[in-house]
Amino acid sequence: MTRIPIDPDAIRALAAVLNETGLTEIEIAEKDSRIRVVRAATPAAVAPAVAAPIAPMPTVAAVADLASHPGAVLSPMVGVAYLSPEPGASPFVSVGQHVTAGQTLLLIEAMKTFNQIRAPKDGTVARILVANSTPVEYGEVLLILE
Repeated sequence: MTRIPIDPDAIRALAAVLNETGLTEIEIAEKDSRIRVVRAATPAAVAPAVAAPIAPMPTVAAVADLASHPGAVLSPMVGVAYLSPEPGASPFVSVGQHVTAGQTLLLIEAMKTFNQIRAPKDGTVARILVANSTPVEYGEVLLILE
């Protein structure tokens, strides 16, 4: 049996990324080796009030219903969601606002890169389901367009 060499510096670096981003798990793979670092999720601190109204936490059944909604905008990646372009700035969108296809709805920071999440179609923002500066998972419903 071949033993995979352990790189403590790589593990420490990945653990630091987990702490910086608030993620609970990260994995890298190269050829025949993989390193996966997982930490227990800690309760998130209560975020201060934000300008955009945020819906109460939906139940598991409600989340499944929201994900199948034709206007659901899903997270294409794991990262941290930001509702405005910089701290203290107005949010990109608010509930009740009309948006056009391609308009920036929010940002997701992943691996120190800010990715614009754009509206897939024209519509009105019905619900914003994420809070500013909170971690999001792949496939998580970010907001609903009507």
